[in-house]
Formats: sequence, structure tokens, C-alpha cells
Amino acid sequence: MSQESSAAAGRSPIRWIPSLYFVQGMQFFVVMLIAGLMFKNMGVANDQIARWTGLLGLAWAIKPLWSPFLELARSKKLIVVAMQFTGAAGLGLMALALQLPMWFAASIGVLFVLAYASATHDIACDGLYMAALDAKSQAAYAGWQGAFFNASKFLTLGGLLVLAGHLETRYGVFNAWSIIFVLLAVLLALLAAYNAYALPGTLNTETADISAAGVARTLREVIGDFLRKPGIWLAILFIVLFRFAEGQVQTIGPLFLIEARDKGGLGLSTEQVGGVYGTVGTAAFLVGSILGGYFTSWLSLKRAMPVLILMMAVPNVTFYYLSVSLPQDMFHISAAVAVEMFGYGFGFVGMILYIMQAVAPGKFQTAHYALGSGVMQLGFIFSKTISGDIQVAMGYQSFFLWTIACGVPALVLMFFVKIPGAQAAEAAPAAGDAAPAASR
Repeated sequence: MSQESSAAAGRSPIRWIPSLYFVQGMQFFVVMLIAGLMFKNMGVANDQIARWTGLLGLAWAIKPLWSPFLELARSKKLIVVAMQFTGAAGLGLMALALQLPMWFAASIGVLFVLAYASATHDIACDGLYMAALDAKSQAAYAGWQGAFFNASKFLTLGGLLVLAGHLETRYGVFNAWSIIFVLLAVLLALLAAYNAYALPGTLNTETADISAAGVARTLREVIGDFLRKPGIWLAILFIVLFRFAEGQVQTIGPLFLIEARDKGGLGLSTEQVGGVYGTVGTAAFLVGSILGGYFTSWLSLKRAMPVLILMMAVPNVTFYYLSVSLPQDMFHISAAVAVEMFGYGFGFVGMILYIMQAVAPGKFQTAHYALGSGVMQLGFIFSKTISGDIQVAMGYQSFFLWTIACGVPALVLMFFVKIPGAQAAEAAPAAGDAAPAASR
């Protein structure tokens, strides 16, 4: 048993799993969701927002490349706590960066530090979870893990945006967001201090008997074996195309809600967007994810995949409808966002399970799942990065119509890739365990 497992033996996981995964989600959502909405309110153009936030997301796509080298550290707890305090310092620096003359460049620089610290934290966080718990306990507490990861989404998309909306009207946009980042920095510092006490393991465990050269050899073997899988290049193309439309609409959709009506948007306030996404939007996503998992388990992945791909088009159709009808009442808009997020959650299950069942199996199953997730994130980042330029060139209505067309190639390619059939019913429950990591 590892030292971290031994330390965890007399300590209930409930004491540390909620705080650990709440921090994991909070750092991710601040960089990948909140930053874009903040920049929109500060007058940054959509193409710049999409391009830079897309580059920030690259951290989570390439993290498998350095994850094996973290085994050289004295303990996983040491990395987790260090990255949490680094994140707290970065959030504090964000508050200062927004007050500088070169505030946009300074903010992007700080966000890059936050992104890579958060991605490194994720690796150690998941490693600590697996090292501290046996297989039975890992399954038992997987629900707590996912629940608190998503609870941070309620805080960031709901509470923080609503508070930011109140502060913007009173102190101005830049001062309001500086206050938000100070509050986030204090919250993360407190959570980091608590985790330094509560997490299993000690800060002075001895380095494992491994070398950097050995880790590099294993990494080369893992990647080589991955690229030699039968049909892997077609599978990679399918993964990228599956997320091609999603990356575009999930980037531009929230910006469209804030965009002024005379520019083709819905003209919602920060507070209104926060209220919609933080309540009905997040709830609909969770319900859609759960029902999508049960649906796929019942039907098998092979038979469910066409429905799952079509469900991924629901957000695109919904935003096209909103861009044409331009409704003004919040009930109408909230209902549309609920439909959008339900379809997104329902359909996204298909890609998680495809990577688990069609790409990951083999000698290095866990590592190949991480690589498959990295490819998935790269597809998302590519489409996210180009989405702003396309939207600026086409306008909102034509852009959302374009994203509907972008879903067709994945639907066609589905008939040419190998998709597991009946065994999906047995593997499907594992999707819940991997959901937090896959969502990145």
C-alpha cells in the first residue's frame, strides 16, 4: 500500500474529496468559461476572445505529455497543494492585471499561468484520488467527485456572474471583475490551506524509485502503441469532427446572449446570463448527461451513436432559432438555454464512451484514455479558436446555420469507424467516473 493510501486509511474521504474536486472544477471554469464572458463585457471582439481562450484550453489537451513526469515528485499531495496556492496567487494577480494600461495582454499572461497550473493540478488530483482509495472506494465516491466538480460550475456560472452583474452597475466593469478575482483568490487560498491539512499523504514522502529516462521511455511506448492501434487515424478524425460544431457554438453562443441587439445579439446583462446558465442551464446539462448515459447503456453505444450525434446538433439549432427570432422575455430565453444544455449533455456522453470503449482498451488503457481525451480537447480547441473569425465574417444567423452543417461529417463518418456494440451496456456505468476529466 502506498504511503498516501496508508495515510488515508483512518481518514474519511468525505473530508477531502469535496474540497479537492470543487477546486479542480473552479479553476477550470474560471479560465475556460468566465474569462470569455468577462472579456466580452470589456469590449473585446469575438474573434480575439475565441482565439485566446482557445489557446488557453490547449493546456488541458496536452497535459498527458507531462503527466508521467509528475511521478518523480515527492508526493501527489505536494503537487496538488502547490498548484492550488499557485492558482490563488494567479487569481490575485488577475485582479491587479485588470487595473493596468495593458490589461488585456497582462490578463492573458496570467490566465496562461492559471491554465497550466490547473492542468497540472488535475493530473495530481486524479492521481491522488486513485492512490488513496481502493477500487471499491473509487467507485463509491465517484458520485461525490462529479457532484462537487459540477458544483463549482454553479458557483462560477451562477453566483459569480450574478454578483459581477451587480458590481458592474455600481463600480464599473473593470473594478467589478477585480473584486471578483480577489474574492476567488481568497476562496482558493482558504481551500488550499484546508487541503494541505485534510488531503491524505504527507508533504515529505520519499521519491519513488523511478527516473526521468524511464518515464520518457514509457511515454514513448504508450504513444507508439496508441498510434499503432487498428483504425486509429480514422478514430482520431471522428473524435475531432464530433466536437467540431460544438467547440464553435459553445464559444460564440454565450457571447451572442450578451451582444447588443443592434449587433444581432440578445442584449442580456451579465447578471441575466449568469442566472440562466447557473440555474436551468447547468441543471439541464446534468439531467441530459445522466439520461444520455442510461439511454446508451440500454441501447448499446453502436445503436445509440446516431441519436447522440443528432443531440449534439440541438445547441446549434437552438442558437440559430434564437438568432432568427430574437426573443425578449427571459422565460423564452431560459427555456431555449435549457433545451440547448440538455441536448449538449445528452449527446456528449457518446464521445466519452467512444473513447473508453473503442480507443482506450489495450495494454495501456488508462494512458490511452488520457491520450484520447487529449485528442478530443484538441478538436474542441481548434474549432473554438477559429469560431470567432468565422462569426465575425458571417454574422450570427449565418454562423449558427454553419455550425449545424458542421455536424454532418461526424454523422457520415460514424458509418466507417468501429463502434462497440453490446458490451457498451456493461461499460457504460464507468462514464460517470470519467465525466469530470472528459469534460475538459
